[in-house]
Amino acid sequence: MKTQDLSGTDEHAAHRRSVLAGLGFGVLAYGSWGFVAFYFKAVAAVDPLEVLCHRVVWSVGILALMVQISGRWGECRDLLRLPSTWRSMSVSTVLIAVNWLVFIYAVSAGRLIEASLGYFINPLVSILLGMVFLGERLRPLQWVAVACAIVGVSIYTYQVGSLPWISLTLAGSFGLYGLVRKQAKAGPVVGLFFETTLLLPVATAYLVAMSATGIREIVFASRPPQGVDPTEHIGSLRMDILLAAGGVVTTLPLLWFAAAARRLRLSTIGFMQYSAPTIQFLIAVLAFGEPFNKDRAIAFAIIWTGIIIFVIDSVVRQQRSRVLRSRSLQPGSHATPRSRS
Repeated sequence: MKTQDLSGTDEHAAHRRSVLAGLGFGVLAYGSWGFVAFYFKAVAAVDPLEVLCHRVVWSVGILALMVQISGRWGECRDLLRLPSTWRSMSVSTVLIAVNWLVFIYAVSAGRLIEASLGYFINPLVSILLGMVFLGERLRPLQWVAVACAIVGVSIYTYQVGSLPWISLTLAGSFGLYGLVRKQAKAGPVVGLFFETTLLLPVATAYLVAMSATGIREIVFASRPPQGVDPTEHIGSLRMDILLAAGGVVTTLPLLWFAAAARRLRLSTIGFMQYSAPTIQFLIAVLAFGEPFNKDRAIAFAIIWTGIIIFVIDSVVRQQRSRVLRSRSLQPGSHATPRSRS
């Protein structure tokens, strides 16, 4: 009996350590995605397309190393053999490229608040996409949450005088990206390796073409022309290192996220996702000094209300599911129509 008790205690302790480790990895992942705004601000003087290309080029090398270390080349080969994977991953590649490019532009243009808004409403866009493409039904509180987001965006559009295209593009592209990747059933590391590899020829061709033709100055490895003050030239060893670091900025949070996802419940991951846009919003207002007046505050408040309603609905549903599962596992319990719902 004591042996069983000790075994149960060990399992509980191991589970607790796993959860704590998962929370740590989750904080690192979502914290990185929030604070990455500082990185893109540091390379804001570089054309967003060049930043995107370097992000792709350097990520391929790091991801290939990760695939090699983890022994996942077999998984890559399996994906290559499926025509459906090629179709879905080609679409997801375009979507993630658009998402990355728009976010890079938003930071460099001083519109990080709009970018954070996009990631705040992304979960609500995702449940709408699930309804449209997967036939999922929205619960009453989910309808209220979506309505709040629509009203908030409408008020924001009216007050600013233009549609928040950055927010909508980021939310829409990432929502669709998640939907497509769900169909592809590719793991996070292998999937991103597949996508960046597909983008690699385009990124390399762009950098080579721009460098050869001079249509647009390529900053990486460039040095000031003769007679130009080096302090007034963007190109420098520091900038080269920053651009090359785009691979680390892209892949490291992905590793942390994968580690967190293996250890935590999906609901916990879902709640943690709001930390990244929250950090981005605070950085935009407090560090970058982007304007956030009363009019914007009203629109954001309505959207945040919708998010709170969405989170509450998710928590209540998780608790109900847990209660129903525990009842079904009790000795002598019988399935009822209610428990199957």
